[in-house]
Amino acid sequence: MNTEPELHEDEEHVMPCAEAMLAGTLALMTGHAQSACATQRDLMGRKIRSNLFFMGQHPGLTPNFRTVVQRMHQHWDALLKADDSATVGASLSSDDLLPERRLWHTAAPTVQ
Repeated sequence: MNTEPELHEDEEHVMPCAEAMLAGTLALMTGHAQSACATQRDLMGRKIRSNLFFMGQHPGLTPNFRTVVQRMHQHWDALLKADDSATVGASLSSDDLLPERRLWHTAAPTVQ
């Protein structure tokens, strides 16, 4: 039985699902480490945490690898929760926002 993925003319790279998820997560981790924008880092961190969660449940990975990924998920979950609690009540400067969001108004603290 042939287990190789079928190549299509319009696709350059075809990977098994678990490998594609791993490659995407590693790319996100690189972007997270290099980004100077707090908003982008936060969004990438959340996606990394999500990817690690799903890889930790993936049946195509060995139990030992899933255990490692589950521990990484716990680590990223703690990092993001610490960041969330540190930024509660703190306002972001315009330097921390994406260019398209710098002109947005902040939400009012109370509504009358």
